[in-house]
Amino acid sequence: MMGTNRLVGDKLVISLAYCLIGLFALVCLYPLILTLSVSFSAEQEVTRNGYSILPQSPTIDTYKYIFVNSGAKILKSYGVTIFITVVGTISALLITSMISFAISIKKLRYRNIIAFISNFTIIFSAGLIPWYMVSVNYYGLKNSILALIIPSVFSVWNMFLMRTFFASISPSMYEAAEIDGANYFTIYVKIALPLSKTALLTVGLMYALNYWNDWWNALIFINEKDLFPLQYYLYSILSNVNAISSGRIPTGASGSITLPAETVKMAVTVITIGPIIFLYPYIQKYFVHGIMAGAIKE
Repeated sequence: MMGTNRLVGDKLVISLAYCLIGLFALVCLYPLILTLSVSFSAEQEVTRNGYSILPQSPTIDTYKYIFVNSGAKILKSYGVTIFITVVGTISALLITSMISFAISIKKLRYRNIIAFISNFTIIFSAGLIPWYMVSVNYYGLKNSILALIIPSVFSVWNMFLMRTFFASISPSMYEAAEIDGANYFTIYVKIALPLSKTALLTVGLMYALNYWNDWWNALIFINEKDLFPLQYYLYSILSNVNAISSGRIPTGASGSITLPAETVKMAVTVITIGPIIFLYPYIQKYFVHGIMAGAIKE
């Protein structure tokens, strides 16, 4: 009888947990559905009735406005974003994994000092103006594709996360490889990296999302429209629409033009996050596993 009651209690707890998780998932999904709905709604209906979970007077006029006027430039911006995401993520993973592996080796002299200096940069920084002057005057990053890659190519937080994985690998494996004549670069390539695929996928996803969503570096360094990444180009479209809609332009410049301000915001969001939404489910399990594994290790 006790066993039956316990089984029923376990089922109730599991059912309650599923209900709570399902409710939380709906709460998280609601803004996405609302965004998608508004992007396919008529601007006049949204202005009159506000946002709705279902499209109001469904139309694709907003997407026509964006792609007809700027379709070729958006595709070019997509290309720039894909390029900096791929090249930046690979470069960032290479640099981060090398530094993480190095400071995970207890034999490395001054490894604690290196870790302290790296951690110090998280707490203190020189500021925006010195950073900009060094980047432009010394590294020549103004109006360069490298300006969209180099500033984000290394994250101290990701480095410490990856070091946790490398530190969890048994030192005896490294010692055995050394006895067989392997140097540390060989150990890094043939032992450390294959055993840290979860860490690489987790950190790689973080870097990729950072590069995909970045618009700040373009705002600071880029003036040429051919080098605008997707996020910044769509941001400029939205800024222009808001400027015209709010009347912040010379008298008579817009005439009687009525632009879809609210629906453009949502359409820009959909265009921006679309590829990530389709990609994320395939790598989400690695991301969760990597975070959990990093949390339970020293």
